[in-house]
Amino acid sequence: MVAVDVSRAGLWDAEALSDVAAATFPLACPPDASPEDIEVFIDEVLSFEAFGDYLSDPARTVLKATKGGKIVGYAMVLDSPPEDPGVARLISIAPALEISKMYVLPGEHGTGVSTALMDAAIDYAKSLGHAGVWLGVNQHNQRAQRFYTKNGFDTVGTKTFRVGSQLHHDFVMLRRI
Repeated sequence: MVAVDVSRAGLWDAEALSDVAAATFPLACPPDASPEDIEVFIDEVLSFEAFGDYLSDPARTVLKATKGGKIVGYAMVLDSPPEDPGVARLISIAPALEISKMYVLPGEHGTGVSTALMDAAIDYAKSLGHAGVWLGVNQHNQRAQRFYTKNGFDTVGTKTFRVGSQLHHDFVMLRRI
């Protein structure tokens, strides 16, 4: 079994991260998400150029999981208050870091990659002095919800999430650290 290494991504990783995002994002979408809307989201939010912007943003940190030198997953954390006032009211722990994205290639599910990324995200939040972490997860993505619950997250409310022209509904989950 090849060990998982989690480290901070750099600009040189933007293309590989975009490729992982394009392969994994559709798996997290609800069954009624249209392929066209998923493609628009990937093109606008998960492109090589978008990852270049994320990796240059001082409020964002991208953690990459590698096995055998290949990126097999990533987590993006955001160190700023929620923009949505409704979400901000749900986050009862302050300061709290947002885990805005966490995706693992399908062939790596159940191999410890997600756990390694979650542990690294929690450690990063602790290193910044945060008291908690929060995230949004699609209400139809039960696999992810089980993983987050197993990792100490509680559902505290809901929010909407736009994919192309469609609005989807996410659970907001929160964990004290």
